[in-house]
Amino acid sequence: MAQHAFPEAWMARALTLARRGCYTTDPNPRVGCVLVKERRVVGEGWHERAGEPHAEIHALAAAGEQARGATAYVTLEPCAHQGRTGPCALALAEAGVARVEVAMQDPNPRVAGRGIARLREAGIEVAVGLLEEEALALNPGFVMRMSHGRPFVRLKMAMSLDGRTAMRSGESQWITGPHARREVQRLRARSSAILTGVESIIFDNARLTVRPEQLELPGGEALAARQPLRVVVDSRLRLPLAAACLREPGRTLVATLADHEPERRERLQAAGAEVVAMPAGPDGRVDLDALLHHLAEAEQANEVLLETGATLAGAMLEAGLIDEMQLFVAPTLLGGEARPLFELPGLTLMAQQKGLEILDIRAVGNDWRITARPRRRMVAES
Repeated sequence: MAQHAFPEAWMARALTLARRGCYTTDPNPRVGCVLVKERRVVGEGWHERAGEPHAEIHALAAAGEQARGATAYVTLEPCAHQGRTGPCALALAEAGVARVEVAMQDPNPRVAGRGIARLREAGIEVAVGLLEEEALALNPGFVMRMSHGRPFVRLKMAMSLDGRTAMRSGESQWITGPHARREVQRLRARSSAILTGVESIIFDNARLTVRPEQLELPGGEALAARQPLRVVVDSRLRLPLAAACLREPGRTLVATLADHEPERRERLQAAGAEVVAMPAGPDGRVDLDALLHHLAEAEQANEVLLETGATLAGAMLEAGLIDEMQLFVAPTLLGGEARPLFELPGLTLMAQQKGLEILDIRAVGNDWRITARPRRRMVAES
């Protein structure tokens, strides 16, 4: 029987390894590699953090001489360029690997087929596409940034059973329970940036940080050392100078309009904020699409977690800038005076409703988590 007779199982193992880097590889992709010879794993590895050896290098080091003649199962096309680490395609060739199974081609223009071509030039047999869908799901932000020039945006909101997110006063802590809050911490930890509106800071004084005691993950203290970038959309520079997010570890970026209140900008910068001027959108506020492209280019942001109120959430939804929703639903009612999930002005007809595709529903403690994505075009039912 050929040594690659169980390719799905070996690639599934490589994907499992890659997931170990979920919280640590940013801005690089999560990648796993398994080396198989005579139906036996002889080496495996994953990319642990940016700037350190890639998955293939770890696997080759573990295999040693047994890598010669082996098949490598890699979740992402091996790189062919010299970055902070050497080209993995060359390392595989020099180690004498006979065959490489690649789950997906690298969307990075610096690679984009070059690694595969280099392997084939070295006489290595290469196949592409094994468990490709699973590999794509592993790195939604990296794929989005490389393919479309903006991060993958994941909206997180907590709501009552009647779809309310806060009392009329803005009070919102706590709707959901500790299990849901743990999941939110993990969403923060895997994200490049957390995006919010200034009103969320004004009403909640949110810190928007990863808190190791709530992560409940091995090495939580080390994971929390890399705080995601905090981004506040603040068109009129209303962020309080005493905001808690300005005193927390990590960076706080305030996105405002160009040439708006230079004195106020200087005071915010003195308080610890980084202020970036953005163009105005059609509504006269910060252009959200331009902001996302800025985060991708200037900050190498792969995944952005949108934690905000109804106004910014509605604006992002209307602009088609939300890729996934994580909605935590608590078994409680807040009533008609409480704040809604989205502000969507102008919706008056059923034909205008915003359709969602439900991807997953599961219990999280006493709450429920709904994973969904917006339908880009609502199809009216007859």
